[in-house]
Amino acid sequence: MSTSDLPLDTALVRRLITAQFPRWAGLEVREVVSAGTDNAVFRLGDELAVRLPKAPWAAGQIEKERRWLPRLAPELPLPVPVPVGAGVPGEGFERPWGVYAWLDGSDAWAEPVTDLAHAAGELGRFGAALRALDATGGPPSFRGGPVTDWERGAMRPSAAALAAAGLLDADAVLAAWEEALALPAWDADPVWLHGDLLPGNLLTRDGRLGAVIDFGGLGTGDPAADLLPAWTLLTAATRPLFRAASRVDDATWARGRGWALCWGVVTDFYYGDTGGPGTAPAPNPVLAAVARRTWTEALPEFT
Repeated sequence: MSTSDLPLDTALVRRLITAQFPRWAGLEVREVVSAGTDNAVFRLGDELAVRLPKAPWAAGQIEKERRWLPRLAPELPLPVPVPVGAGVPGEGFERPWGVYAWLDGSDAWAEPVTDLAHAAGELGRFGAALRALDATGGPPSFRGGPVTDWERGAMRPSAAALAAAGLLDADAVLAAWEEALALPAWDADPVWLHGDLLPGNLLTRDGRLGAVIDFGGLGTGDPAADLLPAWTLLTAATRPLFRAASRVDDATWARGRGWALCWGVVTDFYYGDTGGPGTAPAPNPVLAAVARRTWTEALPEFT
């Protein structure tokens, strides 16, 4: 999942831009280094960015962002990407692609947030604002379903593999997982969620949170997955600030903690040095490190 099935490079981007957006043909193209698994990003001049889906499963993300972001962005309290050009298949690249206004900043893994209290409040308000918007007609988010879906063939084998490698206590993790499985399910109407609020999709400037990017997981469903920043990014001291600003009920918060546990364990296994199914060792060390941080922060909070 961390590499493309097609060659994606600056030469391809130049061909696409020249053929479809000749007004930008003279702009410099630079690759943006990222641990993202779905899209390759290139900077186009100083004001634009180009996103190319890496694989077939990501092909619909560009169109979804183009349709929904202009409707949602004006109501959100943090800057988000603005689509400015809809690219079509061509020049040997047979997927839709997009051009966006560039947002300055570095991702929160490469340049961590230093003002965590500010980030906690901003992220909480961002999620609350997103959930409050009309979700009629919105597509289901790939993380909008029940956290219990992770019981089907992923969570327990991943925990066992990490335990065999000496990386976790399987009994403690699975006891916490049983607690998550017993939580009440989301029973209200689906709401909007970003779906992928990981550090790599948060931009920082001067140590403060400045923008939210990559809405490939945008959709509707249970908002619990959008509470992941509480454990991927924040600390025990700043999580209460995020929770208060998020304005979620106790059950949703608990499901969010369940998401942090299962997403962390499964992703640690899949992308880490235990060599998940079909991968080479350490195929994405950044995501593996985020994942390990996530489940180790979440686990002590289970009873």
